[in-house]
Amino acid sequence: MITFIISLVALVLGYFIYGKFVERVFGPDDRPTPAVAKADGVDFIVLPPWKIFMIQFLNIAGTGPIFGAIMGAKFGPSAYLWIVLGCIFAGAVHDYLSGMLSVRHGGANQPEIIGRYLGKTTKQVMLVFSVFLLMMVGVVFVFSPAKILGDMWEPAVFTESLGKYVFWIIIIFIYYIIATMLPIDKIIGKIYPLFAFSLLFMAGALLVMLLIKQPDIPELWEGLSTEPLTAQNIFPYLFITIACGAISGFHATQSPLMARCMKKEKMGRPIFYGAMITEGIVALIWATVAMYFFYDAPQPGFEQIAGGAKAINDAPSVVNLICNDWLGVAGAILALLGVVAAPITSGDTAFRSARLIIADFIKVEQRSIRKRLYVCIPMFAVAVALLVWQMNDKEGFNILWNWFGWSNQTLSVFMLWAVTVYMVQQRKPFVITLIPALFMTTVCSTFLFVSPQAFGWSYNLGYALGAVVLVIALVWFFAWYRKQMK
Repeated sequence: MITFIISLVALVLGYFIYGKFVERVFGPDDRPTPAVAKADGVDFIVLPPWKIFMIQFLNIAGTGPIFGAIMGAKFGPSAYLWIVLGCIFAGAVHDYLSGMLSVRHGGANQPEIIGRYLGKTTKQVMLVFSVFLLMMVGVVFVFSPAKILGDMWEPAVFTESLGKYVFWIIIIFIYYIIATMLPIDKIIGKIYPLFAFSLLFMAGALLVMLLIKQPDIPELWEGLSTEPLTAQNIFPYLFITIACGAISGFHATQSPLMARCMKKEKMGRPIFYGAMITEGIVALIWATVAMYFFYDAPQPGFEQIAGGAKAINDAPSVVNLICNDWLGVAGAILALLGVVAAPITSGDTAFRSARLIIADFIKVEQRSIRKRLYVCIPMFAVAVALLVWQMNDKEGFNILWNWFGWSNQTLSVFMLWAVTVYMVQQRKPFVITLIPALFMTTVCSTFLFVSPQAFGWSYNLGYALGAVVLVIALVWFFAWYRKQMK
């Protein structure tokens, strides 16, 4: 628990010290924000700071810092290092600067920002890449909550005529359509703060239980003697497994939603940097809870809780078991909110982001409902087709989820490079984004080389090729940098 306490303190200090430094580097001022200059009552609308923070937190979090941290804990105490260092020096920097660039560029979405600094070709690639990623998020986060709800109850007439889970899938999709179409303050602005509070309350309750129970879990300095519960190598798999809570490219697709609702630029640090640090704290708590479940001595948690051994490879089941065992009836309710409401809310903002990205690209204003339908109807038709494929292929969900993980981190690579170019052009200390950009470039390329779902080459070859990619990226960047300086 000593490592956990130190990590928790480090994240809080990271917000106040490094977050303040990053804010000073960017330099927020008093210029009119998009919410004021482009107010339309639908997507550009001023919201209270506390509400923007709660929506931003839930948008970027969902179940990511829960499921990812649980699966990442199988790598042992090294998960602590990645959550703390990744969150402070990579994820929060990525979220803050991408969000503030959106504010500076009139609420621009992620592909527009990347295109502005990395070129039109990259913009076109990122537009397709981003929309596809957002569609995957929406589809992935339809089936998992529908399955949980369907196992609890669903009308027999639907099950008999259309198949299992179809009833809840239809209900969730109807909600998606409504939430995507309506002004942001009508549904998202009203219910998201409640769900965000539930996630934070659950994390806080588990933190109290950890401090009471004081489980005997591995410390960071014992890491080498802790045998991981996964056959995968820490590099690159840990850095793909724990995305939300460390760094996630998906966040940059969500930040423009809140960049269009901020009244002042100086709200950026608590909203963007602060929400990411908060997500890191949630991930840290769940990683520690998972350490108890996997490693507690003399008897691991999965042997202490009935049904635990069957849930060791199923993160949602781990959430349910621990919340019920530690928090009782209240825990069951919170677990339901965590594994059902959180993914649904991530899915609807994913579709909303996709709508805005597509609308900006084809230059269709979104003030009128009719124009919103032009974008939404084909978008949801594609999503339904993707969902049908996923349900008909028994490996569909796993395939979609694994490629979502890699795509998510690859998206952060492009945004980090775009922000680095901005920093160079503005004569700002670009090293704060260059190092994370180089690291994540190496992680994502190495994953492609060694993952069985991609090339599937040996680790030795994959590491060598990853190093080559790192060198190429360094040479390419500094060659461009020299031209810029001239």
